[in-house]
Parts: sequence; C-alpha cells; structure tokens
Amino acid sequence: MHYTLNQLQVFLKVAQTQSVTKAAEQLHLTQPAVSIQLKNFQAQFDIPLTEVVGRKIYITEFGKEIAEAASEIINQVNGINQKTLQYKGQLAGRLKITIVSTAKYVMPYFLSEFLRRNPGVELLMDVTNKQRVIESLEDNEVDFSMVSILPQKLNLEHIDLLPNKLYLVGNSKASINESLTINEQFNTLNWIYREKGSGTRQMMEAFVEQSHWSIAKKIELTSNEAVKQAVIAGLGFSIMPLIGLKNELNNGDIKIFPLEGLPMATMWQLVWVKGKNHSPVAQAFIAYIKREAPAIIQKNFEWYIKY
Repeated sequence: MHYTLNQLQVFLKVAQTQSVTKAAEQLHLTQPAVSIQLKNFQAQFDIPLTEVVGRKIYITEFGKEIAEAASEIINQVNGINQKTLQYKGQLAGRLKITIVSTAKYVMPYFLSEFLRRNPGVELLMDVTNKQRVIESLEDNEVDFSMVSILPQKLNLEHIDLLPNKLYLVGNSKASINESLTINEQFNTLNWIYREKGSGTRQMMEAFVEQSHWSIAKKIELTSNEAVKQAVIAGLGFSIMPLIGLKNELNNGDIKIFPLEGLPMATMWQLVWVKGKNHSPVAQAFIAYIKREAPAIIQKNFEWYIKY
C-alpha cells in the first residue's frame, strides 16, 4: 500500500462529515479533488470504505476503523511537527476556535498577526451558528469562541473586543412613508429576519418588542450574507450589524435609516469555559489579545468605531 498523508486527511474528513461537499469546504479543496483522493485511497483496499445510498455517503464498519487509524496517524504526525518546532524554541500546536457567522468580519483581524509571528501554530476555525458555538463550548471541543451575546447557562471567562452595533437598513432606493405612524408604516413593510437562535435575530426581536411593533410580513434567512443580499435586492428591511456592511455602505448599495433606539449594541467577546486548562498556544493567544487588541482595533476598525 502506498497511501499518502493527504489521502488519510481527506478520508478522515469525509468520514467525520459524511459528505464529500462538506469535506471539500473544510479542507478548502474542490469536490472533484476530494473525490479523486477518496477514489485513489479506496483503490488500495479490497474492502469498501464507503457506500452510497441515494445521494448520501455512509462509512462502512471497516471504513470507520480505517478512519480511527487515520486520525491516530495524523495526530502523531502533527505531534512530530510540533515537537520539532518546540525543540527549535518556536510556539507550536493547534488553536481551535468557533465563531458565529457575523464574527467572520471581526475575528480574522485578531488572528492574522499572531499566526504570522508563530508559523508553527495551526488554526482550526469553524464559522457556524450560535447553537453550534454553544455546543462546542459545552463539550470542551475548542480553546475559544467568539460571540456577541454571552450564553446564560455557561460559566465563561471573556475578553471584550469590539462593540457590535446594529442599525435599521434598506436598499439604496428604499423609503419609509413619513405620513404613517410607526406601527402603520412598519406593518406595511417586508421584514427580513435571521433564523431562530441567531444573536442578531434575538436583538432584532427585542427591539421590535420594546417598540411595540406588530410586524405582519416576515422573511427568514439563515445567514447574515443572505440577509444582506436580500436587502440589496429590495426584498425588505432588516436590523443588521454594521460590521458587515462597510463595502455596501461605501458603494451605496445599502443605506441606514435613522430610528430612535438604534443603534443597539452588544459586545464581541472572546470567550472560554471558566477553569479551562489552556495549552501553551492558547495561553500565548490570550496574552497576545490582552496586549495587542487596542492597536488591532485602531488599525482595522477606526471607520467602525467612528461611525
């Protein structure tokens, strides 16, 4: 047998996700590339590793054992790489982070220089929904998460990073009829919401409730990017985080409507389970954030703070 480390990594990811598409996304490869690697890996075994039923891929019992062995091999290789770097006096290891979808406009700026200074650090960052972020913290799967609203049921430590400001937005041609009362005018509009469980939706619903609006027309979408594109297309209005609207505001695709009580604001926070035994990499990242966060904010978010 002459399987490669890359084939082991691809098969393990397919086994973990039970999807060629998801494996390709997480490995930053094309679907055909993953399919080819999977086919070449399978060709070295007389026993099937996977089976396809309908459009879904399933891992056979033999495949599950191979995936477990692949995981051990990959961990050992990573361990060798880390020990080599540590022996040379360099910081090495994995940094595992989950973030809610809107935080993708924030978190990379707090990571880029840290990773540049420490090339031996491997980043695993999952951009997902709020529920999955909470689960990753509950199950102690990650070093850190980034949220804008702290989960109430978890005992967490946190570092405040950046305000999360939400405004009422519509597309550049949108208008509100000033001759109608607030309740009347908002009843006639299409409102675009994030999915249930989203922190942005939670804030929007709180504002609607405290404003005593009665909203009849509602569109629900499952990502901030989808909401933004729907607003640009003129499908309706939404209350959105400013952080993801820089280009659209500069291009005139979206405009902000002044409204009493807005912007609402929460705080983007780096969080971790209280009492967590951090790895040297995670400890170094906490120290870096505490030391460098003000400079990072000034360099990358001056437009945002001043808005």
